[in-house]
Amino acid sequence: MMTAFAFPPLLVPGLATVSGSASAGPAPFGIPVEFILFALTLLGVALFHHKTFYVALCGVVSVAVYKIVFTGFKTGTGLAGFAGHMGHEWVTLANLFCLLLGFAILARHFEDSKVPETLPRFLPNDWKGAFLMLAMVWFISSFLDNIAAALIGGAMAHKLFKGRVHIGYLAAIVAASNAGGAFSVVGDTTTTMMWIAGAHPKVVFEAVIASVIALFISGIIAAKQQHAYQPIAADAEENVKIDWGRIAVVALILVFAMVTNIVINKFYHQIADSFPFIGVAVWLAVLVTIPVRRHPWHVVKESLMGTFFLLFLVTCASMMPVEKLPPPSTLTAFGLGAVSAVFDNIPLTALAIKQDNYDWGFLAFGVGFGGSMLWFGSSAGVAISNMYGEAKSAGRWLRHGWHVALAYVVAFWTMATILGWHPEPIKKHSGRPETPAAAAQPGH
Repeated sequence: MMTAFAFPPLLVPGLATVSGSASAGPAPFGIPVEFILFALTLLGVALFHHKTFYVALCGVVSVAVYKIVFTGFKTGTGLAGFAGHMGHEWVTLANLFCLLLGFAILARHFEDSKVPETLPRFLPNDWKGAFLMLAMVWFISSFLDNIAAALIGGAMAHKLFKGRVHIGYLAAIVAASNAGGAFSVVGDTTTTMMWIAGAHPKVVFEAVIASVIALFISGIIAAKQQHAYQPIAADAEENVKIDWGRIAVVALILVFAMVTNIVINKFYHQIADSFPFIGVAVWLAVLVTIPVRRHPWHVVKESLMGTFFLLFLVTCASMMPVEKLPPPSTLTAFGLGAVSAVFDNIPLTALAIKQDNYDWGFLAFGVGFGGSMLWFGSSAGVAISNMYGEAKSAGRWLRHGWHVALAYVVAFWTMATILGWHPEPIKKHSGRPETPAAAAQPGH
């Protein structure tokens, strides 16, 4: 088992071997040392859930020191090469930092708007009501952070089912939140990363085909599981008043982010990589709306360690010699989704973006939904399991939530059959110039 986990690409069809020499440094069994260090970092994240920040910190430091001392970077060797590398990556990291913290504020405003509390009144009192609740979580996650969407779903389920929530249904809540975020560039950190890198929202939106299929397969089965276990037994409070001011704050933050990204990539793509315009736009919206509603500043403090954890992993992935990996394919994207069930999907996405030339809709669904297959495979799953402690069992999750894995396989390959694999450089639709590495990839 340790051998299988030692190198994530070994779990991915088409990545069982690394072509050519590994790197300028040593390569045990043909695997570059950078990949081994990266894999050990991801393994540590998977095993030590309460120490993920420190595991990621150790991982990024170990990879950086190794490359500084032994192999160098494309920008040069030693500390100067590392400085050059970070000088190229800082815009992506700064955008991600600003977006994650800004969206944390957005998510809390949506929760406090009372909209989630009004939703249950529209649900029928049978298994279809349980399914429609999952559909609500799916929809909310398309514009709200999937962790927040999952927590909203968990809270609604606790009320609707008198605290008796089936583990299979908990798995479906996580699956619905991850599926909903998989086709929207503001619905999941992975798709936001693709968006920041230059992927057009319409390319990512193609994942909606697999997302809808996965929702129906997993959702219907889980809804019937839940209805047999505990039917809907609660209605929404009648006197709940929606706070439209908070809804306006949520809308303005999203509009600022979307419009800025479109304008910069369409008309000013020459400077898009020189400054974190999207992240700054989000925080400009936050500042502008201070008079509208008091912002929940405490969530920024609460989110800092988790945000730095993700940035450490993304930085680690940026230093990988991805040119040594085989070219992207349908099987590779499918395998990355399977791997994301046991390893964090953020660094896997960062690797794919650096390698480039994926079909981004397939990758978005794979890494977005694949983590739902185990409780610790996604942040939404960890959040739900913190709310429902009985879900913290891989065996129970697989036994009762088997429909999530079924949904992943059927949805992914149905989308592949309908759309076919169409890889392209991530910056093709943004109007920004392609990188030489992307242009050299096969398939063009």
